[in-house]
Amino acid sequence: MSTSSIRDRVTTRTTCVVVGGGPAGMVLGLLLARAGVQVTVLEKHADFLRDFRGDTVHPSTMTLLDDLGLFERFDALPHSKIRRAQLPASDGTQVTVADFGRLPLRHKYIAMVPQWDFLDLLADAGQEEPTFDLRMEHEVTGVVRRDGRVVGVDYDAPQGPSRMLADLVIACDGRWSVVRQASSLPSRELPVRFDTWWFRVPTSHALPETLLPRIGKGRVLIGIPRNGYAQIAYLGPKGTDQQLRAAGIESFRAEIAAALPELADDVQRVDSMDDVKHLDVRVDRLRRWHDRGVLCIGDAAHAMSPVGGVGVNLAVQDGVAAARLLAGPLLRGDLAGTPSLAREGALLRRIQRRRTLPTVVTQTMQRIMHAQLIDRVLDGRITQISPRLPDLVRRVPLLTVVPAFLVGVGVRPERAPRWARRTASAHQPRTPLRQGISS
Repeated sequence: MSTSSIRDRVTTRTTCVVVGGGPAGMVLGLLLARAGVQVTVLEKHADFLRDFRGDTVHPSTMTLLDDLGLFERFDALPHSKIRRAQLPASDGTQVTVADFGRLPLRHKYIAMVPQWDFLDLLADAGQEEPTFDLRMEHEVTGVVRRDGRVVGVDYDAPQGPSRMLADLVIACDGRWSVVRQASSLPSRELPVRFDTWWFRVPTSHALPETLLPRIGKGRVLIGIPRNGYAQIAYLGPKGTDQQLRAAGIESFRAEIAAALPELADDVQRVDSMDDVKHLDVRVDRLRRWHDRGVLCIGDAAHAMSPVGGVGVNLAVQDGVAAARLLAGPLLRGDLAGTPSLAREGALLRRIQRRRTLPTVVTQTMQRIMHAQLIDRVLDGRITQISPRLPDLVRRVPLLTVVPAFLVGVGVRPERAPRWARRTASAHQPRTPLRQGISS
């Protein structure tokens, strides 16, 4: 880019710029605004409508919505509930391996909500706060540096290229994060041998409130009950997308019907392979989540496997932890101008330390599932679940609590700070109490 075009950019300023309007970015932006921080969220799309984004809202996230006074609005959204996860036994029965109904929580289920509805709800709540600014169709193209520190971002918007300066830039723009790439933060890539293909099967059948996993030689299918359709995840060997599509829609329909006979009459409604969306599954995490003036959270810091559907929950928890630890310093101006390198580094390291354990534990559990089940199914070494697991679960039903807790609540769940809490009726913005916000 030429020097003249850089000079022509319109430059604005905010206290904190959040790049990406996904779950992490929207939760973080809302909480910081409730603390009174001037926060701007830049989202590159014109709306939140995207197929097959993470639609799982876990019990711990619903507890957060309770604390924020938003659960009644959330509960009014169209959604389905998953109360159990089951696996098919060798005798043809279904064995519950995770029972969310046994959790000692108010919300004993996973809610399946279109992510665009969830994000719209957070956006509406944010707009009630005077210091919250959400800008759609603002695509960040790079970071702005001054004396080696990130001090803002460049972006393209409908009105033209622009620049926004900020005390802190927080990357919430997903696994292909522009900010992460521009910051050259070191990462660790973890091997994954499979990809996922998402599609939906419209159906008038009443589906149970449980996941519908099926395994067979060379593939794993997971059916997720939704209102009026089943959302299907097809797991197959990495690098086989062209091969799958070359086989054609008839072959694909036949395989789905064989694996999910309860939907056999409906699979013809999958019109073509264009309706089947490919996800290149990656698992990685940054070795360092931050640099001077910039912090990465959510998928920008750690790409997750779709196993367990925990990516959204982990991103939301990152947002809560970051807001709690950053609100005070941002309000006091600790990161404005040329902040102390040692003090800034200590603050951002504190956020990474708090969220590293949940990230590592969750990714480790996912990799165990990959190695012990998914990879072995795809290699043809397993075609059905060992009868020992169903027998054990039937003898000790309380064993279903552990996986339910790990998936539904997770390691180190975060609670909303007191200064961000509202009652369900308190929809009007109020002046936040600056005293008591953690430093």
